Amino acid sequence: MTTVFVRHEVSDYTAWRKVYDGFRSVQAANGVIAEAVFQSADNPNDITVTHEFATPEAAKAFMQLEELRSAMRTGGILGAPTVWVAEKV
Repeated sequence: MTTVFVRHEVSDYTAWRKVYDGFRSVQAANGVIAEAVFQSADNPNDITVTHEFATPEAAKAFMQLEELRSAMRTGGILGAPTVWVAEKV
C-alpha cells in the first residue's frame, strides 16, 4: 500500500473543500482507493490530505495528472505543497 501525503495552506477551506469533493470521481478513476482530509487544530486553512494507492506507480501517475494540478489551482492552494510518499510496512 502506497500513501501520498500532501500538506498545503488554502485561501478558504470551504471553497477548497467544494473543489476537493468534486474531484472524487477523478480520484477513483485514477487509482485512489482511500483518502482522508485533516485540518490543523490552529489554522483551518492548513490542510493535510492523504491518498492511498495499490502501487507506487499508481501514486506517481496520479500526481502527474494535469487535472490534479488544475484542481489545486482552482481550489486556492497558497504556495507550493509539501508532498511525501510512504509505504505501509
